[in-house]
Amino acid sequence: MHLSLQSPFQLVPPAHLRAGVLGEEKRVQKNSLRSTCFALAVLALGGLAASRPATAQPDMIVRTDMMEHQWVVRDEKLSPDFCSVVEGGVTPGLRRLLRFTVTTANVGNADIHIGSPLEHYNAGDGLFELALCHQHFHFRNYALYQLIDPATGTVWKAAKAGFCMLDTDPNPASMTGVPPGPREYKDCGTLTEDGNQGISHGWSDTYRFFLGGQYFVLDGGDGQPPVPPGTYIIRITANPPYIPTASEPCRVLDPATGLCHNFAEASYANNVGEVLVTIPEHPGKDGVGPLAGSPHLGHEPIEH
Repeated sequence: MHLSLQSPFQLVPPAHLRAGVLGEEKRVQKNSLRSTCFALAVLALGGLAASRPATAQPDMIVRTDMMEHQWVVRDEKLSPDFCSVVEGGVTPGLRRLLRFTVTTANVGNADIHIGSPLEHYNAGDGLFELALCHQHFHFRNYALYQLIDPATGTVWKAAKAGFCMLDTDPNPASMTGVPPGPREYKDCGTLTEDGNQGISHGWSDTYRFFLGGQYFVLDGGDGQPPVPPGTYIIRITANPPYIPTASEPCRVLDPATGLCHNFAEASYANNVGEVLVTIPEHPGKDGVGPLAGSPHLGHEPIEH
């Protein structure tokens, strides 16, 4: 190789070699520029993806602030024509009951839209059953009511047999930071009327303590063991997990548990609410608890 001396400090290759070197430098610079642009594009796309809002979903919670202030243990006469007696297998007459209110709130950013129960019933998809006593549709597997002895783990079930999902109460703005929208779901539906069931985001579905089935039978009058006096837990699970069957197929699979739910939510981890209650030995007609002294209606209102 012949090198020409251009200065005492730098050896410079001949012109034909310099051209090759410069061409290679340009190619390297061009490729480097392409790589930089590609990297910036990837970062930009990543930033756009990160800035996109998550898919809107409902999110159910159980409002324990309502339940802990709305329960009563009392002796109460149940008529044989009460639907909760007929559907819950309860022996009519004077019974010792634990009555309670349950409020399930949709704090997500989308509605739980079920629509016409009649359409689901006619399709035979197992989502609804017809309550013959009420003559309207009940949403299956909407909530699970349990009375639990924390000392032994013994569990009692409530008399409630089914649910009608409606917008009954707007959520306080403090729960979601925004005021609730319009009330959309108002009708349970019958065999001749479509109805429209669901829960709007920003709304709750409340089952007051005096409604049918909103009680545990404590004296064994429903075929379960009597509940001794003591401290117990009322546990409510909204949209509870279940194992699918032929009559109740899997609608939404939770990969974390392998169990199914009736509808998708932003989170299933916040679906349980628990409240401590005390069952006395002799509550009497007026009862014991936050709602002690509440009137006995003498009849059983339909769910909503």
